Amino acid sequence: MNDLLARAWIELINATGGWSQASRTRLGGWIGDFLWWVAVPRRRVTLANLAACFPDWPRQRRVAVARQCFRNLARGALDHAVLWQGSAERLRDYVRVEGLAIAENAANRPLIMIAPHFAGLDAGGLRFNLITRGVSIYQKQSNATWDRRLLEGRSRFNDPVLVAKSDKNDLRPVIRALREGLPFYYLPDMDHGITNSVFVPFFGVPAATVPMVSRLARLTEAKVVMAVTEMTEQGYTLHFGQPWADFPTDSVEADTERMNREIERWVLQMPDQYLWTHRRFKTRPPGAPSVY
Repeated sequence: MNDLLARAWIELINATGGWSQASRTRLGGWIGDFLWWVAVPRRRVTLANLAACFPDWPRQRRVAVARQCFRNLARGALDHAVLWQGSAERLRDYVRVEGLAIAENAANRPLIMIAPHFAGLDAGGLRFNLITRGVSIYQKQSNATWDRRLLEGRSRFNDPVLVAKSDKNDLRPVIRALREGLPFYYLPDMDHGITNSVFVPFFGVPAATVPMVSRLARLTEAKVVMAVTEMTEQGYTLHFGQPWADFPTDSVEADTERMNREIERWVLQMPDQYLWTHRRFKTRPPGAPSVY
């Protein structure tokens, strides 16, 4: 994304702040359909991911999910107008919370919240910041203007600790924050390469996955819960799951595989809201053919 496009995109998002949700959803659908036809590499990645994960689905179903995914991601981007401009009261109404008592009860010890890459990811993170101060790791964007605006939006409430991901994979700021009682909002389902990753199945496909959850839970004695944000017609719902029992185990690989199974369960509930545009299987085991 060049700087001119980033600024235009931010202006468009800002302009929709006073719109109804139905209007933003409609515009998001149009933009998503446009991107479906022009963003050919991302379309191919999305369809390749779905074919790898759901080979038994008819191609027509995979295409329908992929096209709706583009629409949902575009709508999610436009909904940043509310996240960036809305008052705390508006955001509490816009992003509902289910299962908060579960997370609160688990938080008498360090807490790790698994937040997979669904279209409502930022909505859930900002909503949680209204509840309490937390810590998270974020991926710096290639465009400085867009990166700065996202960071400003994510920092609106309760001064969260936002740690930029680095190649050194330094977890000390996260460990320190967890031990100080800050819950960790963690986005674990990205391919960050072979370094520090293990191959565990994601819908039956070996996926390079950083086993950070298992290691952090062992180091800090943290409880682990799912924190999944669902896009709804009216806004979003942040769902907290039950704390994981018998976690961590003696096997980092088994723990990481369990995490992927938990993510799969949510993906099956709302497959068109998942970030299929990401090259989740970019890194392959030795000798395995490319998914893309």
